[in-house]
Amino acid sequence: MIALRLEKSRGTVASRMKSGIRISPVNMEERKALGIRAGDTVRVWQRIEEVKTGKAANKKEVKTKTSRLQAFEGLVLAAKHGAEAGATFTVRRVASGVGVEKIFPLYSPTIEKVEVLKKARMRRAKLYFIREKVAREVRRQMRKAIVQQKLATPETPAEEEQASHEAAPAAQ
Repeated sequence: MIALRLEKSRGTVASRMKSGIRISPVNMEERKALGIRAGDTVRVWQRIEEVKTGKAANKKEVKTKTSRLQAFEGLVLAAKHGAEAGATFTVRRVASGVGVEKIFPLYSPTIEKVEVLKKARMRRAKLYFIREKVAREVRRQMRKAIVQQKLATPETPAEEEQASHEAAPAAQ
């Protein structure tokens, strides 16, 4: 009896969708078809609404809403909950030398569009290890730069004097 009720309710939702009533402003079939997976490089266009308050000529406070599109491009670390209503995906990018991660709901109406720039075949479902990998690479580069800096500059005052005496006769 319960199964019959569920089937009946499903039928009514399907008939509503065919009749043109929109449940969500998002094209859900299009978002499902994207097939976002960990390792993909995506560009997410997000609608940002800004509310500005100011004073009009009659000295009353006026609130103005402006909206703009902002792109967030990066690597998908994780895609969770498949294609169901609560599906999310995590995108990581490095902005000004700092790693930034955002979690986007797949069917969010604030997301204008999602562009899959590059598909990559990964052997992991979640790429959280990328965070530590990037940090290790940065530490390695800093260590390398410090060693090169030490090699380029003389360490003791005696070496500095010797280097200046060697350079002086060459100049004459």
